[in-house]
Amino acid sequence: MIFTLGINHHSAPLAIRERVAFHAESLPLALSHLVDAKPVKEAAILSTCNRMELYCATETPEVAVDWLAEYHQVERSHLQPYLYTYPQPEAVRHAFRVASGLDSMVIGEPQILGQMKDAVRVAEEAGTLGTMLHKMFQRSFAVAKEVRSTTAIGANIVSMAAAGVHLAERIFESVADQRVLFIGAGEMIELCAAHFCAQKPRQVTVANRTIERGQALAERYGGQAIRLDELGEHLAHHDIIVSCTASPLPIIGLGMVERAVKARRHRPMFMVDLAVPRDIEIEVGELDDVFLYTVDDLAQVVDRGLESRQAAVVQAEAIIAARVENFLSWLEARDSVPLIRSLRDAAERMRRHEIEHALKLMAKGEPPEKVLEHLSHRLINKFLHSPTQAINLAQGAERSELQAAASRLFHLHSGD
Repeated sequence: MIFTLGINHHSAPLAIRERVAFHAESLPLALSHLVDAKPVKEAAILSTCNRMELYCATETPEVAVDWLAEYHQVERSHLQPYLYTYPQPEAVRHAFRVASGLDSMVIGEPQILGQMKDAVRVAEEAGTLGTMLHKMFQRSFAVAKEVRSTTAIGANIVSMAAAGVHLAERIFESVADQRVLFIGAGEMIELCAAHFCAQKPRQVTVANRTIERGQALAERYGGQAIRLDELGEHLAHHDIIVSCTASPLPIIGLGMVERAVKARRHRPMFMVDLAVPRDIEIEVGELDDVFLYTVDDLAQVVDRGLESRQAAVVQAEAIIAARVENFLSWLEARDSVPLIRSLRDAAERMRRHEIEHALKLMAKGEPPEKVLEHLSHRLINKFLHSPTQAINLAQGAERSELQAAASRLFHLHSGD
C-alpha cells in the first residue's frame, strides 16, 4: 500500500518545517535507515524549503510517523498537529497534484517538478525505490507534463509575488542582474522570495526586526540578513525592494529614499509595498527614478490572470482525477497478479497430467477419438470441481455471492 505523510507551508510554520527538514547529503542514509530498520518496502523523501514529504510502500503506515519523529529527535506529539497523512488513493492524488504545481505556494510553479525528480533519483540511487513508487512517480511526471501542455496553469499571474516579478521585469531588462532587498520575513515575504529568487538575482538581502529569522530566510537563497535599523545605510545598494511587515507606521520615509536615490546617481529603484498599513511613505512614489507599487496596484495585475488561471486549475484537477483512477486500477490489477499466476499454474498442472494420461491410453491402442473425448471430460471435471463444490457447500449470502461471481467470471446468464 502506498502511503504519504508530510508537513508543508499550508500545515506548519517555518519553525516546525525546519525541524523535520532533510539535508541533501543525509537523504541516502536516512532512506536506507528507514527501509532497513522498519517494515517499509519502498521509500522516497521530498524535502524543500516549503515541504517535507515521505512517500512509502508499507502495510503499517504508523511506523513511518514514529521513524520521522525518532530520526529528527522530536516528540511525536509535537509533530502530530502539523502532519498530514494520506492512504493510497489520496497519496497518489497528492503526488500528482504536487508534481503539477497545484499544491505549491505559487500555484503552477515549475520548480517543484525538478525537486521531485531529484528526490526520485536519490531514492533510486539509495536502492529504496521499488516497482510501486517508481510507477507512481513516473505517472506523476507524465501527469505534470499533460497539465502544463494542455492547460494554462503556468501562463498567468495569480499571486502578489508573481505580479511583483512581472512589474519588475517592465523596469529592468532582467531581474537576474539586480540586487533584491526583502523587508520582513513573514509568509508574504517568503512567497515573494520564492518568486524573485527563482530568477537568480545578483544579490539577496533580508532585513527583519528579529535577525535570526531574517538569517533563516536569507540562507535559503544564499543571501545575507540585516537589522531593520540598518535599512538607511543599505537601501542605496539595492535595485528592488519588497516590503511587508506588521509595523503600524511606515519604516521607509521620503528622506531615506531621497538619500538612496542621490547615492545611486538616479539609477531606478523598484519598490513593492505589500504591507497594510503601508511600510513605505506614499510620497516616495512621487520621486523621479522610483517606481513604487502598493498591494492594490499588484491586485489589479493579479485580477487579470485569475479568471484564466482558475479555469486552468479546474482543467488540471479533472486531468489528475482521471489519471488517479487509471493508476489505482493498475495497482488493483497488480494485486491480482499472484492469484492469477497461481490459477494458471494449477490449470497447467491439470493439463499436463491429463495429457500424460491420454498418451498412455493411446500407447495401449485406444482409438484417438475415444481418447480425446475422455481427455475433454476429465479436464472439464477437474477445472469445475472446486468452484462447483464451493457453491454447493455454501449457504445463504455466501452462496449468492459465489453464484454471482461465477456468472460474471464465466459470462453466464439466467437460463444458460
